[in-house]
Amino acid sequence: MDDTDRAIINIIQSDFPIAPRPYQEIAEKVHLSEQEVLSRVKSLKEEGVIRRIGGNFDSRRLDFTSTLCAAKVPEDQIDRFVEVVNQYPGVTHNYLRTHEYNVWFTFIAPNMAFIENALKEISMVTGVTEIRNLPAVKMFKIRVDFEV
Repeated sequence: MDDTDRAIINIIQSDFPIAPRPYQEIAEKVHLSEQEVLSRVKSLKEEGVIRRIGGNFDSRRLDFTSTLCAAKVPEDQIDRFVEVVNQYPGVTHNYLRTHEYNVWFTFIAPNMAFIENALKEISMVTGVTEIRNLPAVKMFKIRVDFEV
């Protein structure tokens, strides 16, 4: 990864142009052709430097609710538990932790009742009974950009 790749990453992580040809706009900022920017972004994606490019939405403004969940999952059941959890379209990501509550995941849905019902279903299907629903009490949103 060279300085130009870093410049592209710095632009796309939070200031991705909303334009008919966004990569052309990025290209103008880094003094390359649109095709060269596309090629570099593709390479960075293939290398795993870029996981995804997409929007971040405020779920509350879309009349959705979200929560953080923590589950105590026996080691030999982790793969099956995560497979079941990931079947729910409102699960955005999950993490394995070295803690007694070892699987954490975020869940976004139309309302909390939907989430609570889904957590009961997950528990019934997997046999994992200790799943904590940890909705935010207060939002402290910070902008997370990584100067590369």
